[in-house]
Amino acid sequence: MPDPPPFDVPESALAAARRAEGLALCPECFGRLFGRLGHGLTNPERAARLRAALGAPGADPGPACVGCAGLFARTEVWVERAVRAAEGFEWHRFTCGSRWEPELLAREEALWSDVGTEWGESLRSAFNRELGKQIERRSGAAGGPERPDVVFLADLAVGRVEVTVLPVYVRGRYRKLDRSLPQTRWPCRRCRGRGCAACGGTGKTYSESVEEVVAAPFLRASGATDTRFHGMGREDIDARMLGRGRPFVLELVRPRRRSLDLVALGAELAESARGRVEVVDLAPADAADVLRVKEASPDKSYRVGVLGDVAVAKVNEALDLALARAIAQRTPTRVAHRRADRVRTRRIVAARLVDAARGRFTLDLRTEAGTYVKEWVEGDGGRTEPSLAGLLGVPLKVEFLDVLEIHDTEGT
Repeated sequence: MPDPPPFDVPESALAAARRAEGLALCPECFGRLFGRLGHGLTNPERAARLRAALGAPGADPGPACVGCAGLFARTEVWVERAVRAAEGFEWHRFTCGSRWEPELLAREEALWSDVGTEWGESLRSAFNRELGKQIERRSGAAGGPERPDVVFLADLAVGRVEVTVLPVYVRGRYRKLDRSLPQTRWPCRRCRGRGCAACGGTGKTYSESVEEVVAAPFLRASGATDTRFHGMGREDIDARMLGRGRPFVLELVRPRRRSLDLVALGAELAESARGRVEVVDLAPADAADVLRVKEASPDKSYRVGVLGDVAVAKVNEALDLALARAIAQRTPTRVAHRRADRVRTRRIVAARLVDAARGRFTLDLRTEAGTYVKEWVEGDGGRTEPSLAGLLGVPLKVEFLDVLEIHDTEGT
């Protein structure tokens, strides 16, 4: 094997290399003392060129290396532990890190000080990189920080690799046709999900939810341990969600399989949820979509059936007044047990009377996000001001409520 070419480095780096030459350092640790010199070289290549420049070929001290105690000679052991930790999981991208004993990292800082190097690469950084390269070769997966499927953490102190399996995300829109379904799982208030006589041992207030209906085929297909459902707001349990549907992201926790046939799953869901929930526009998603959905605050359109004997002209007059004034809504009585008690200012953006009959009428409304529509109609004992009931001067009761549209895209 030909000698490596001379390594063009500053004289101060060569002087540091001379001081390091007398130490028991493996090629990886000798080279990483100067890891920020010689772009494109591995640390062993860097060590070989430095030692050639010094005229000192050096020797690999193996487990006696004062820099890593032979760790780099045992990287394959850690690769095997990582691959074994991820058995049974599908993964195509990964990243890896490591946890170290503080004494070893402190010893490294002392070594740099003794040698006088200004170009060192940390033991942690070098090990993580080399571990990642060898996992790539072993598994065929791609290493890197961008959107990994799994994260490996090598715990050097205990000799174990921990694996974190990242979620799979799927986005879509749902229409809810069943007025008895909450959006998400609702733990029993009495037992807080543990199961009791009040909930029949289920731990739930309601037997099923939109989340559970939608998640069921995805749980089976992915082998995930759990799901989290992220909706762009939520409708009341007894309200239907119509129109184009409400945007959501389904998060599959610790999935064993990541390659999902969304067309087939959509068809399965259409059959199993027929008449209760419809899901459209299924597509792969990521964590950023969760943030987008949770932070969105679009207008919403509703159809509201109202019980109350009021003349059509008075209803139209009251609607005109409502459009001209902001609404001050104190946290509704029905959610005060789980929401902060404060006053929110909202507006009715558009309102029209759809039809009217003796003792009842129907409205179409467009409101700002976060408007409590039932409370705006009924008044909630004065906690919403002004309310439609207050403007009309008669008691009103919401008979039904449907969400007609979530205006989350331009032109809707």
